[in-house]
Amino acid sequence: MRTLIRNVRVFDGERTVPAADVLIDGDLIGPAGGPLGDSADVEVDGTGKTLLPGLIDAHAHAFDGDLEEALKFGVTTELDMNNLPPVLAAQRRLAAERDDVADIRSSSMIATAPDGHPTQIMTADVLKALGTDRTLDTVADSGEAKAFVEARLAEGADYLKIAIDDGGSSGMRLPALSPELAAVLVEAGHAAGLRVIAHTVTAREAIIALDAGADGLAHLYADVDQDQAEEMAARVASYDAFVISTITYIEAVTGDPNGQELLRDPRVAGRMSERAKATFGREWTDIPMHSQGVLNAAHTAAALMRAGVPVLAGTDATPFGPVHGAGLHHELLLLTEAGWTPEQALAAATSAPAHAFGLTDRGRITPGLRADLLLVNGDPTTDITATRAIADVWRGGVRQAG
Repeated sequence: MRTLIRNVRVFDGERTVPAADVLIDGDLIGPAGGPLGDSADVEVDGTGKTLLPGLIDAHAHAFDGDLEEALKFGVTTELDMNNLPPVLAAQRRLAAERDDVADIRSSSMIATAPDGHPTQIMTADVLKALGTDRTLDTVADSGEAKAFVEARLAEGADYLKIAIDDGGSSGMRLPALSPELAAVLVEAGHAAGLRVIAHTVTAREAIIALDAGADGLAHLYADVDQDQAEEMAARVASYDAFVISTITYIEAVTGDPNGQELLRDPRVAGRMSERAKATFGREWTDIPMHSQGVLNAAHTAAALMRAGVPVLAGTDATPFGPVHGAGLHHELLLLTEAGWTPEQALAAATSAPAHAFGLTDRGRITPGLRADLLLVNGDPTTDITATRAIADVWRGGVRQAG
């Protein structure tokens, strides 16, 4: 199947082209130039529309129904940042066998101290809701650290996730990996060829993770106010690391109602499942986060961008909220409200995560890459909410039903 999208504005993952023709040739983006329409099976009029690379959520947790929900909103890839092996195996099979769900990459289970975050929220009721009784493995010493990494490799982990979070940002007291044990895990992960991403929510924990050699931080640190943001950003910039935003998650766990704007947007509400809608307004407990986390995270996002630190758009979506798919569109809005340009936000959800995670086959619109594409009405390079006006989605060249 060859599909030609004519006269469309293209944000290619890095820059905007005012008008172009883009060919989808099977599962790939076809060559540019020449009489592209001569052998096309289908033509799509792109006038007044913008073509984007399929969106990549750089922080999610995928369970039954989540990959389908994501793809409805043009999120063609989810980077799963902690999952239980039986659930993950099922999601991998789903993504491999079906074209109507998002693709997935995963760390499998997160490495944490005994009784450390997030074991406090993995209650029997939560596990039952997730359809498993498998609990998290934990790491108490260097021997267990190396065995933990070997187990994740056996599960096919694409990268390693570790948790450095003592709960102090919200007055909790949780066991946490020591700096020394974090360094052992990072070393073992790197020796196995894995990137290492650290769950941290404070500046102090972020520096522990970066000193240990982590390649990325799974959240914006949320305890640094505007007066300290530039100094901390400069410090983070001295490391060769990226940061995943997840302001949407910080909103949710601090009880900020702003995320409910998605329910008031007919472009979103009409696509969102009832299951996803039911997660809004949920009360969160036992999750460490600074009370001023949303405001601080916005200042941090702006300061990191100015300091040249790669920031990737992610939501920390789960079956309990934030929502898969739609949540990433809200994250893009939050990044622009923090002072980013729309193009910077779009890059953070396309080319930037593809580059940071070595996904060389996606994240941009260029010949030879996967035809993971999102076509929207309007111009999200000037109005970021235009990403919600979805006209078409392709995953590996397969056009999704409206």
